[in-house]
Amino acid sequence: MFSYSIFKEVETTELLKKVRKIEIRSRGLTQQIFAGKYHSAFRGRGMAFSEVREYQFGDDIRSIDWNVTARFGHPYVKIFEEERELTVMLLVDVSRSGDFGTVATTKREMMTEIAAVLAYSVIANNDKVGLMLFSDRVEKYIPPKKGRSHMLRIIREMLSYEPQGSGTSLSEPLKYLTNIIRKRCTAFILSDFMAPSFTEALRVASGKHDVVALRISDRREKELPDVGFMKVTDPESGKELWIDTSSTAIRKEYAAQWRKHDETIAGTFVNCGVDVASVNTGEDYIKPLISLFRHR
Repeated sequence: MFSYSIFKEVETTELLKKVRKIEIRSRGLTQQIFAGKYHSAFRGRGMAFSEVREYQFGDDIRSIDWNVTARFGHPYVKIFEEERELTVMLLVDVSRSGDFGTVATTKREMMTEIAAVLAYSVIANNDKVGLMLFSDRVEKYIPPKKGRSHMLRIIREMLSYEPQGSGTSLSEPLKYLTNIIRKRCTAFILSDFMAPSFTEALRVASGKHDVVALRISDRREKELPDVGFMKVTDPESGKELWIDTSSTAIRKEYAAQWRKHDETIAGTFVNCGVDVASVNTGEDYIKPLISLFRHR
């Protein structure tokens, strides 16, 4: 029991060190990435009901509140004002394909750092942020809240959570988002997007919320190195396969299949009206995020 307690204490201490390190880095990157761009990119994207008042000449008849009008016997209209408070949801892919990485970091580690930067920025702007971890199911949901302690909880969960599922489904978290978040929010999906078709779920979610895709990849997923026979493993299914990477035909076929997958995903984002930024492991993600914000 004593040795177990010591082990857990060391484990917790190391986790807290990681949390603190990410918080410090996020603070600096937030200023670099979001300074002057956060409000213009994401605030004021919706209208919230404020009050009703009597109809005045020139008011849009579509804004008439018919229930209040019937109650008082003369027309009243609904007044809306721009929403000032933003709610951000971070949908982070924790499936096993995220454990892959050949340059400096894994895809999941990069997703965690980018999500932490976003969470820090949201809290620094006094907005709400929530977290959804998903694999082939919704693994964990943390409702949106404000405050530094809430942000640190989100970072801790992303660093320490061990997923129950191994596969990937984007339809499940998107459906969950659509059903559980009633008011319009900004939802960042951080994933490698290696999942079966999710077009319909994305179309519905993007119709209700402001959905942004952050696609994290590794360059070795796009092309095979010429290193002779190599054993590859699908981290989600566990299936293993030996391939001859010295074969030019095999390398070309693999690259062609990736390009087809890439085009399919890109087409899905365009058709659903979803903005996207793509980042490779080991690369600087600051420029793609700044570019995304400028585009918006």
